[in-house]
Amino acid sequence: MSYIPPVNFGYVEDNVFRSGEPKEKNFSFIETLKLKTVIVLSPEGPNPALRKFLEEHVIECQHLTAESSQSEMVTEGVIVQALRVILDPTHYPVLVCCGVGRHRTGTLIGCLRKLQNWNLTSILAEYRRFAGNKQRLENEQFIELFDTELVSMSPTSAHGGGGT
Repeated sequence: MSYIPPVNFGYVEDNVFRSGEPKEKNFSFIETLKLKTVIVLSPEGPNPALRKFLEEHVIECQHLTAESSQSEMVTEGVIVQALRVILDPTHYPVLVCCGVGRHRTGTLIGCLRKLQNWNLTSILAEYRRFAGNKQRLENEQFIELFDTELVSMSPTSAHGGGGT
């Protein structure tokens, strides 16, 4: 059996992972994570094979996207919803994914890092590491301007975060 992680897979925090949308060749690897929740940020939702895999393994799928948006950008509302899931340990282990794990996922993780009081230089370095030469200034600006007071934190999750 081969264990192939999805494109742009990364460890975020204990029990929090990020990646591009898993494909069938990644399912053996995904099983090793023993996920409880997958947050899908793609407007179209999970592909049929992933949807079936999640159902068969009783993994909660949170498809979060702005109803009227086919945009590459995520909205503040989607970010806040997703952060509340990530910061709630009852959803652990959790995987955050979008198409290839660059822009929507990177913006969300950047906003998480801002909640964790990372400095902006470190946040953007992480965003750029996953975005490669496809980084987007509008995503970086979104992270910089994100109002962290929209999400409350508690010391029980994500190393200093918890959501309400």
